[in-house]
Amino acid sequence: MTSPLHLAVLGDPIDHSRSPAIHTAALRHLGIQGSYEARRAGPVELADAIAEMYEGALHGLNVTMPLKREARAAAALLTDEASASGSVNTLRLRDGVVEGHSTDVVATRLAFSDPRFDPAAPVLILGAGGASAAVLAGAAGREVYLAARDSRRAEHLAELSRTPASVIPFGAAVIGALLVNATPLGMNGESLPDAITSVATGIIDLAYGDKPTPTVTSAEHSGLALMDGVEFLVLQAAGSFEWWTGVQAPFGVMLEAARKR
Repeated sequence: MTSPLHLAVLGDPIDHSRSPAIHTAALRHLGIQGSYEARRAGPVELADAIAEMYEGALHGLNVTMPLKREARAAAALLTDEASASGSVNTLRLRDGVVEGHSTDVVATRLAFSDPRFDPAAPVLILGAGGASAAVLAGAAGREVYLAARDSRRAEHLAELSRTPASVIPFGAAVIGALLVNATPLGMNGESLPDAITSVATGIIDLAYGDKPTPTVTSAEHSGLALMDGVEFLVLQAAGSFEWWTGVQAPFGVMLEAARKR
């Protein structure tokens, strides 16, 4: 990079508290001059940040909930991942206009291809929000089941998605499934229903906090194939970093920085 790279993440501080350390570690490791800052932001601040991109003061943005819809609306161009998920969490300028990307989908594909998990296992996704939509898009080509506490939202998501999914009641078991928790359950110490975790062959738990979720702790004790929310977050961050810079992200360095928090 010939000039300093200025990046930022906008949204709820709870969602992006680890992001500056993760990206700063990558920049330093690769010798790229630049900065990555976290900003508490709403729609007005997002519009201001996009104006900064046009001015050249910012070169890329991550957004967290609740700004992903606004980011989608602001993007004149969409990557295939953003189109498939209907969600945007990463922005840059391309040919003078705002382009939106979903590294949630990128992270999901990488997670599903991880050798820890059975590539032939059916996928059970918990949740019907934006994270679930991205996971569903990333699950294309798999046998997919979708469950949410609000079954109407799950049905609506399944209808909108390009990836076929069977909607089942929340708490219903899918024997041998790769279970993906795309709900907030676990962030405040909640456990997922034992009926579904006990028959899973692997778990990807997107929820994370200062301590491992009960689901992660239980999976670690039982030796179940596992990816926790911090590792998934770093997959997302690496996808953003590579999209902005064109440089392979130092995943191990970024994961170490995320774990140190």
